[in-house]
Amino acid sequence: MNADATAMVEESMVQVGDLTVVFDTGRHRVLALNGVSFSIARGESFGLVGESGSGKTTVLRVLAGLNVAWSGSIVLNGKPLEAARDKEAKRAIQMVFQDPYGSLHPKHTVDRILAEPLQIHGLGDIEQRVKETLEQVQLGPEFRFRYPHQLSGGQRQRVAIARALILRPKLLLLDEPTSALDVSIQAEILNLLAALRREFDLTYILVSHDLAVVAQLCHRLAIMRTGEIVELADADDLAHGRLQHPYSRQLLTASKGFDRQAISQFADL
Repeated sequence: MNADATAMVEESMVQVGDLTVVFDTGRHRVLALNGVSFSIARGESFGLVGESGSGKTTVLRVLAGLNVAWSGSIVLNGKPLEAARDKEAKRAIQMVFQDPYGSLHPKHTVDRILAEPLQIHGLGDIEQRVKETLEQVQLGPEFRFRYPHQLSGGQRQRVAIARALILRPKLLLLDEPTSALDVSIQAEILNLLAALRREFDLTYILVSHDLAVVAQLCHRLAIMRTGEIVELADADDLAHGRLQHPYSRQLLTASKGFDRQAISQFADL
């Protein structure tokens, strides 16, 4: 490895190389990811966008260790990750799911929801960690012994973010974290995520269908289609419409709402 390559590895939090996933049910074989590669700098927020079925969430599931059938390479903070992971590797990558109504146990209090990861990983000072983490997501102590049904959608998503943060991960995976929320609440959650990233020097990977959300939260993005990355761009390219790939440009046009004349010009890529 030359000096430039070594420097790149040291500066990167995540490096994904030639990631490939095949779903094979015996009757059908689906190439869900086909040679996906990207690198994310320490402290960077990176977006994955594309239509449903493009492979975005599959990338997150592989990184989170939820999908163990993959080939390629994943390097986190300079250390290669395998499909089977120890507790340290599991703590380093945490995930916030799309649906705050379904991702929290309905019969557990917020206190138990946040304490459980600490107990699983054998970490101490549980009470203090729970209190501090609730404060970090801007929930007061009065929320600690409430149940999920006693919370609003935005409050539930704050609890889900707190649960991911409490193990002090290096990489936070965000799977459509605002799509199930009211528009008025989405901005609050995005601002909270941006503030937490700066405070804790976190690295984010955000999956979203909403290019406006990606433009607000991410430094760079990868545009995916049928299991492949068709274009890498930065937030400035997105904001000024400088996307190059035909599919990327169509995705950008579609994100602006229905326009009969624009849609009629879409090509069957």
